Amino acid sequence: MNRFFYSKLALTNIKKNGKSYIPYILASIGTIIMYYNMHFSAVAKDLGHLSDHQTLRSMLSFGTFVIALFSIIFLFYTNSFLIKRRKKEFGLFNILGMEKRHIGRIIFLETVYIYIISLIAGILFGILFSKLTILLLFKIISFEVAFGFEVPKAAVYYTFILFTGIFTVNLLYNLFQVYRSKPIELLQGGKVGEKEPKTKWLLVVVGTISLAIGYYIALTTESPLAALSKFFLAVILVIVGTYCLFTAGSIALLKILRKNKSYYYKAKNFISISGMIYRMKQNAVGLANICILATTVIFLISTTVSMYVGVDDALKTRYPREITVNGVGISDEDAGKLNSVIKEEIKKVKVNEKNTIHYRPMTFSLKQNGNKFSSSQGLPVYELDSFAMVTFITLDDYNKMVKDSESLSNNEALLYTVHGDLSGDSLNFNGHKITVKKRLSSLDIDGEMTAILRNTYYLVVNNADTIHEVYKALEGKDNPMGDLSYFYGFDIDGDKDLEIKLTSALQKALKELNIDVRLEGRESLREGFYSLYGVLFFLGIFLGLLFIMATVLIIYYKQIAEGYDDKERFEIMQKVGMSHNEVKKVISSQVLTVFFLPLVAAVIHIAFAFKVITKLLSLFNLTNIPLFAVCTAITILIFAIFYALVYSLTARTYYRIVSK
Repeated sequence: MNRFFYSKLALTNIKKNGKSYIPYILASIGTIIMYYNMHFSAVAKDLGHLSDHQTLRSMLSFGTFVIALFSIIFLFYTNSFLIKRRKKEFGLFNILGMEKRHIGRIIFLETVYIYIISLIAGILFGILFSKLTILLLFKIISFEVAFGFEVPKAAVYYTFILFTGIFTVNLLYNLFQVYRSKPIELLQGGKVGEKEPKTKWLLVVVGTISLAIGYYIALTTESPLAALSKFFLAVILVIVGTYCLFTAGSIALLKILRKNKSYYYKAKNFISISGMIYRMKQNAVGLANICILATTVIFLISTTVSMYVGVDDALKTRYPREITVNGVGISDEDAGKLNSVIKEEIKKVKVNEKNTIHYRPMTFSLKQNGNKFSSSQGLPVYELDSFAMVTFITLDDYNKMVKDSESLSNNEALLYTVHGDLSGDSLNFNGHKITVKKRLSSLDIDGEMTAILRNTYYLVVNNADTIHEVYKALEGKDNPMGDLSYFYGFDIDGDKDLEIKLTSALQKALKELNIDVRLEGRESLREGFYSLYGVLFFLGIFLGLLFIMATVLIIYYKQIAEGYDDKERFEIMQKVGMSHNEVKKVISSQVLTVFFLPLVAAVIHIAFAFKVITKLLSLFNLTNIPLFAVCTAITILIFAIFYALVYSLTARTYYRIVSK
């Protein structure tokens, strides 16, 4: 036998099965390109020019990990489809006299050819597009970088290791599938799962309950802190519910429709429903995968786009005043010095301050149990829901801030809730009780408190003596409270260059005072915000494209599989009198129903998750809900149009296979 026989046969097999293998090879190349470029972005030298490059590298490294994990699952899933389609061919080889070791050799050579093509093309195109990728990243975060080109060894090395491992695992799986199967099993391998599945009511109940609980959590979560802790639980429950309902619920629904004789005994409904029931078990997993991927794409793109577009809103939420000075434990004498220096530097720059707020707060980190507060000392970090930040402000400071003349008695307070929930009108601080006279709907405060993950409350009390009494009740009479904190925030009537100039001048002047305070200027920190939100947007684009590619490939393979499975049945239907037009209508009805079901389910998931997502976005200082709603609606619309285009292409492929 010619020593190149198996090599030629392996190449011939790939060509003959091009309809299945070409998309797989393209998907492998695309996955390698995306992994290489994400890894390249994480280790690129140009990133070191940014002030917060370590944080950005960590975020990009996380993106690299996500793509690696997804690549393993996605390529294994795709490969398992291919080997299933090829089993009949390998069974025929076996019956014609070819031993399994020879079939294994063919599989090995096919895998090697695909591996070499995919890896070489993937890395080369990855290197080719790497500069474009880093330029896109820097464009998004508004950073200028010098022209240059690099090929990091780490990016090439880890790409080689990861995808060599993936193809090796796929090869071992393929060999195992062939070696453990008998020839007759190989010949019928493509028809596994054709037995009509039973209605598994337990799965229907589990899926319904899981989905209901997941939706309930999403709809009833109020605080951003709770949203952070409960969001992933809700996601897991919705994923479980989706798989259960697509697997068992869809079968139950189809059987209910089959019992409706007036609906079922129509040509197109009869064929569509019976066909979907016949193989729904294997189709349901693919449909659930498409639904989860579609939901993920919409979530990733809508959130990251809204964060990037709304970066100015987020910046103003985090820094309500253009310049702020903040310090803990500042004496009255030092507070006077700080005020004098701030006024002096403002005068030097020749600008006028406006919208000034100035107060002396005291913040306690406490353990909260309903309306009772106690010292948080010894409280485990993982009990995040039990932590609370309570800030006290004197009535004099409050009246100056709001230009009002509110009055309070001893142990009375005005309450403003940033995050959290306090019911009733009595607060207990380790035995010291304070009555809530009025709840404030708004309070002009330091934007830093809006970004804190804990429950956060502000209490306006009549004077500093009340704060001292609360401190004694919480910490003990022998511990002196220390000085109050200090906050001074203001805007100026100049442009951003003047603001940056004043921020720099204040930084130097305050440093000379040798007082421990933190100075923040909105414009000076704008670059950091754009870097953070820009990288998140970049990750959203990258991961969104990867998941879209996976969605398209799963849909494509699903339609091919259904086309081959339906071919014989439709040939029989045509022989007993169905015309081509009738067949086409039946196909359109079946494909349309099955195809758009995951998209509809994905939109429903997003609709129920909308509220909890807005709570999560508030942790990133994005409180512009209308902006997020618009971004979500546009994302769904664009994705639906793209989805419809994929449908039109796959429906043609399906029809061509069936009508041959």
